[in-house]
Amino acid sequence: MAEVEEKDNMWLIVGVCIAAIIVLVVMLKADETKHLASGAVAESQKEVFSKVEKRHTSNNSTATQISGK
Repeated sequence: MAEVEEKDNMWLIVGVCIAAIIVLVVMLKADETKHLASGAVAESQKEVFSKVEKRHTSNNSTATQISGK
């Protein structure tokens, strides 16, 4: 009587899990960077930097203001 040997599918399961994780990461990364294409981030940064620059220039004192005249 020959014994029936069961096939070990552990490495197949590990490979499928790794492939699924890689596919999920790629899909989520593509979804995460989708908002960059719309230009909303660049517009928001432009607005923020203009406000920061305006605040920075309004806080600078002139030489006459410093001397108190």
